[in-house]
Amino acid sequence: MKEGFIKKAARELSESLKVIYFAMKHPRTPWYAKFLGALVVLYALSPIDLIPDFIPVIGFLDDLIIVPVGLYLVLLMIPKDVIAEIKQKVSKTPLKLEPHPFGGVLIVSIWLILLMLLINWMFW
Repeated sequence: MKEGFIKKAARELSESLKVIYFAMKHPRTPWYAKFLGALVVLYALSPIDLIPDFIPVIGFLDDLIIVPVGLYLVLLMIPKDVIAEIKQKVSKTPLKLEPHPFGGVLIVSIWLILLMLLINWMFW
């Protein structure tokens, strides 16, 4: 049976998150790819979004834009042979990624920093 576009995209997104998760532990992955990869994975698994999901349309746009663009950028930073090695590992190792509580703390911290910068800019 033919797989639907949304289902296929969700599966590919999940696989990309797994590849990045393992790439962050790989010794040949550059530090900047590990850093950005950690941010993207934490954001994707965070129970709190930059734009809350209850806001119509816009609430889901951040998930549809930020996560895939972040994954794409991280995958560009990782050497191709490392990605190939990790994809073999991912296909053999079932991994279930679940939301991490630290992700929520990180996102709330980013919101607070942005709010403080905005207040500082407006009143100083």
